[in-house]
Amino acid sequence: MADEPQRIAKVVAALVPCSRREAEQYVAEGWVRVDGQIVEEPQARVLPGQRVEVDPKAKLQPPMPATMLLHKPAGIATADALALLAASAHWDGDTSGIRRLKSHAVGLQELLPLPPAAEGLCVFSQDGRIVRKLREDAALLEQELVVQVDGTIAPGGLERLSGGGLLFEGQRLPPAKVSWQSEQRLRFALKNIRPEVVPWMCEQVGLRVTSLRRIRIGRVPMAALPAGQWRYLAPQERF
Repeated sequence: MADEPQRIAKVVAALVPCSRREAEQYVAEGWVRVDGQIVEEPQARVLPGQRVEVDPKAKLQPPMPATMLLHKPAGIATADALALLAASAHWDGDTSGIRRLKSHAVGLQELLPLPPAAEGLCVFSQDGRIVRKLREDAALLEQELVVQVDGTIAPGGLERLSGGGLLFEGQRLPPAKVSWQSEQRLRFALKNIRPEVVPWMCEQVGLRVTSLRRIRIGRVPMAALPAGQWRYLAPQERF
C-alpha cells in the first residue's frame, strides 16, 4: 500500500537511479539522510512524507577489506583497544580517502600486539593478505621503538644491545640497531625481537624502561596519529 513504510534502499535506488545493491552501498557509506539525519542501515524503512536525500557529492568506493592503524595508549591490552576503533576516534587527518563503514569493524584480526604498558602503532585488519604477511613474515619486518630509560648504562652496554648475543629464554637474540636519541631515550630498530623483550634487554645493561612506544612497522609509520585515534591503511601503503 502507498502509505506503508519502504526499505530505504528501494527509495534510494529510485532517486539516484541505481541498482538495489548500489543503493544499499550509498546508505552504508553514510551518503543518505532521512529528514536531515544520516542513516547507515540499508534495511531501515522510511514512511511516506519523510524526506530522503542522497548527497550530491556521493561517490561509491570499491568494496574492499579494511585495515586500521591505531595509536594504542599505554595501560590497555591490544585486544581491548579494539573498542577504540569507533567513528568518534577516527582521526580527522586520515588521508586514505576511505569512508568508514560499520562493516569495517566486523572480523578484525589483531596483529603484532604490544604489551599493555607500551603505547604506539597497532594494526587491526580484515584483509587476509595483510593478516598473512604480518603473521607469517613477522620476523622479517623491522619495528622501530622509542624507549625512555632510567639508570646508567654499563660499559659496552650499547654494543651488547646492538650486537646480538643476549640469551633470552635460552635463545640468542639477533642483532638490533640501537642508538641514543637523548640522555634518557633510546631508539631500537628490531627484527625478530618482540617489543615486550626490550625492557629485559635494557635491564641486562643497567637500564630500566619507563616507557616504550612503537612508531613504525615495516614501511608504515605512526607519524602524527594522536594517541587513542586511528586511521585507515591507504591503498598505496605497504608494510
